[in-house]
Amino acid sequence: MIEKLLIISLVVLMAGYIWYVYIMRKRSEVAEALAAIDIHLRQRFDLIPNILRIAAKYMEHEQMLMASITALRTQALAKYDHADAASLQEHFKTVEMLSSQMGKFVMNTEQYPDLKSNEAVKDAMHAYIEAEAQITAARRFYNSAVKEYNNAVEIFPGNIIAGLLNRRPMPVFEIAETARLPIQFMPSGSMENVAIAADPAAQIESPHHAKIR
Repeated sequence: MIEKLLIISLVVLMAGYIWYVYIMRKRSEVAEALAAIDIHLRQRFDLIPNILRIAAKYMEHEQMLMASITALRTQALAKYDHADAASLQEHFKTVEMLSSQMGKFVMNTEQYPDLKSNEAVKDAMHAYIEAEAQITAARRFYNSAVKEYNNAVEIFPGNIIAGLLNRRPMPVFEIAETARLPIQFMPSGSMENVAIAADPAAQIESPHHAKIR
């Protein structure tokens, strides 16, 4: 009897350890994907000041919009807790708001032919929109990693082990359709990136996996 209990205990411990390793591996994949998003976002954020500086000479009636973009950029660049779902969710919300405002800005540049013809602005905007496609691809990878991680911490026995480790489900990174830049603003010769940015499957929508602490 004692021998059977020892065997059962050993099996349970081994199963628990295997699931623990699985959870930690999935969490590492989420962290890696999030780091990639941070890199691409930083590259995009670094382009904004120069775009606004040049645009300010032409878009006198868009000062409020540009001020909003500047404030959101500062907020998006602020440090946040990568391990805290609530902090991460708030960061993603700020990034989405910034993307939405930049989308409006890009649309409004159509009303300023002199600005659109400015080579410096054209180069900066092309780089910015290219960065959008890279972020979309990184977001897709992150959301996939989050889905697998959340399954690992929510399904038995992972939910028990996750509770002991204080591991919580992580939020997905979603960008509303209104926050995406129109396809016609993508630079020519970048059809591969256009296809990525336009692909609805780039977002993994699952409210169940989007819950936070």
